[in-house]
Amino acid sequence: MTDFETILYEVEGPMGVITLNRPDKLNAINGLMVQELNLALDQAEEDDAVRVILLQGAGRAFSSGFDLDYGDVDTSAPDFWREELTRDFNIIVRFWDSPKPTIAAVHKYCLGSAMEMAVACDITISSDDCRFGAPEVQFGAGIVALILPWLVGPKKSKELLLTGTDKVSAEEAKAIGLINKVVSADTLTKEATAIATQIAVNDQLAVKLTKQAINRSLDIMGFREAMQQALELDIEIETTDTPESEAFNQILEAEGPKAAIAWRRAQIDKT
Repeated sequence: MTDFETILYEVEGPMGVITLNRPDKLNAINGLMVQELNLALDQAEEDDAVRVILLQGAGRAFSSGFDLDYGDVDTSAPDFWREELTRDFNIIVRFWDSPKPTIAAVHKYCLGSAMEMAVACDITISSDDCRFGAPEVQFGAGIVALILPWLVGPKKSKELLLTGTDKVSAEEAKAIGLINKVVSADTLTKEATAIATQIAVNDQLAVKLTKQAINRSLDIMGFREAMQQALELDIEIETTDTPESEAFNQILEAEGPKAAIAWRRAQIDKT
């Protein structure tokens, strides 16, 4: 098995268990984690003993989303955002496309693109204390993998994504079809493992092809093409500067997110 820095990977019975492991950063997903997630998925998918893949987070949250700290990287380089967002998109969609069933067990915070990754899994189980949301528009960013309209419909997607809320409760997430099940925090792992086991005892080929059939039905309706077009629009968002975005980003860098959001709200109050 590979030694990882940002994740853990273990085989537990019929499960390949992937754990996001940057607890000091609320498991924010950085470039190295994306690389390691791909390697762990390679191992799980190539291992005949693994019949189900379980994704979870270490520490006090599942994940706060993609890490926005790019260090010394020049984010103004011509191809930076296309390469960055395409890489992020691909790791999210990989859980959707995996030939093996994928289950996400999420707790406390499941936000931004981490939420997209969790709901891209075939089954998503949540603790009752979890909060969901996609606050990207608050920061002038777009949605990396626009999967929500296919899960909860266009009306609810517009409400969640255009308001940029990050306060969707687990119960609401279940009610709108974003997740499958809500359980108590202390039984989350047990419940996710029980579902994984129930899947694992079924005929492996039948499970694999049934998942393919469901995914292909969405592809026929335009899922894949729509996701790719949405990615192009996200790249446009990230590569287009406006007076508002330039001022916001200056305050964001100098004073932090709370100050930048307060500045934007103050501009609205002036009108």
